Amino acid sequence: MDITILGIESSCDDTSAAVLRNGVLLSNVIAGQEIHRTYGGVIPELASRAHQQNIVPVVDVALKKAGVTMDEIDGVAFTRGPGLLGSLIVGVSFAKGLALARDIPMMEVNHLYGHVLSHFIDLPDRKLPHPRFPFLCLLVSGGNSQILLVKSPKEMEIIGETIDDAAGEAFDKCAKVMGLPYPGGPVIDRLAQEGDPKRFKFAKPAVDGYDYSFSGLKTSFLYFLRDRMAENPDFIEENKADLCASLQATVVDILMNKLIRAARNLDIEDIAVAGGVSANSGLRGAIVREGKKRGWNTFLPELRFTTDNAAMIAVAGYYKYLDNDFATMETAPEARLQNLK
Repeated sequence: MDITILGIESSCDDTSAAVLRNGVLLSNVIAGQEIHRTYGGVIPELASRAHQQNIVPVVDVALKKAGVTMDEIDGVAFTRGPGLLGSLIVGVSFAKGLALARDIPMMEVNHLYGHVLSHFIDLPDRKLPHPRFPFLCLLVSGGNSQILLVKSPKEMEIIGETIDDAAGEAFDKCAKVMGLPYPGGPVIDRLAQEGDPKRFKFAKPAVDGYDYSFSGLKTSFLYFLRDRMAENPDFIEENKADLCASLQATVVDILMNKLIRAARNLDIEDIAVAGGVSANSGLRGAIVREGKKRGWNTFLPELRFTTDNAAMIAVAGYYKYLDNDFATMETAPEARLQNLK
């Protein structure tokens, strides 16, 4: 029997809907919000208002692109959290209304687990490679940097995480100091292609275990620029590419050192990366190089699945549907990761 899932993602500033049938993605529609670029960051109130405007048209387009009617939807999966509370409320409320109106079950999804399970999306024209359980996943985004031991689609253990800033935050904040547009990560990645990654040296944290820290790197970068700008006011403009290349190399090195240690200590060969920062060319290249060197089976998500999207929510919901793991009408959105089960 076919199982068709509608996925809803509204955790931050992208409204997304996707249709998935038996694990195969039929459509994945995303409506972005350009207004936040003006302010150099996401404005929560503006984001939630835009979600209210976008949610119905986005779902309608997703269904039409998939060639599916609402009568064919067997369940609706939605992001419960973590994320911006106002944005989450829009997606959760829509899912509840749809579930009531169509008398179908709904599945709550941890946004971060959705990123991990993006590796299990298949496409109509080809089956993508899937990691074997258990595997390690380096999850890196604007707000999270984690290493997860993934034992099954529903059992994931965080063995390392950031104790302060995440990798994506470090990129965005350092980019802002250099006067680069928001979001800073993609801009740094583009400029880094033209620079020397060994030109400048920046501080690397000494944190026990598999945990990460990026606040020290951010602070040292700020002081480094302050001192150099005092000597030469045009220092950033004259050295922008080298600064971006050196900063990116430092962040990637920090991420990879802990991942390599975890893979070695746990004796795991299937290594995946997910999240918005997994689109970074430096990180993707490092994963591939280390994989060849250490005999890993490496898994890089397609670029369209690195950002927030409903396809990953739909596939996570699909696994929950198979287990009859359904949410209730009392389910409330949760902004904080620690409040999610």
